[in-house]
Amino acid sequence: QVQLVESGGGLVQPGGSLRLSCQASGNILSINVMGWHRQAPGKQRELVAVSTSGGSTNYAESVKGRFTLSRDNAKNTVYLQMNSLKPEDTAVYYCNVDLIAHGSLWFKAYWGQGTQVTVSS
Repeated sequence: QVQLVESGGGLVQPGGSLRLSCQASGNILSINVMGWHRQAPGKQRELVAVSTSGGSTNYAESVKGRFTLSRDNAKNTVYLQMNSLKPEDTAVYYCNVDLIAHGSLWFKAYWGQGTQVTVSS
């Protein structure tokens, strides 16, 4: 069994900062991709940032320069530092991890439960 546990969401004023965390635990053999997506009310889920095990990180244009994804491979944890938050960043944020579990032959995508981020004055 593999679990992803997210934390760090909340209410913040425009211009403020939040840091999201997502830790994967369980029967994990290897992790490749770790990333964050978000879904605002009435909109489709969209990619925010993604990092591969090779070290490359990509960001949505809307968050470049404001958000930073980092990962601690020893802890199977991915972080999203969000600065200069805007009302349009309001959404449920989901972490996503592509990993191979022990006993499996291929990578599978796992999702966190989602954490609400609300940017409002």
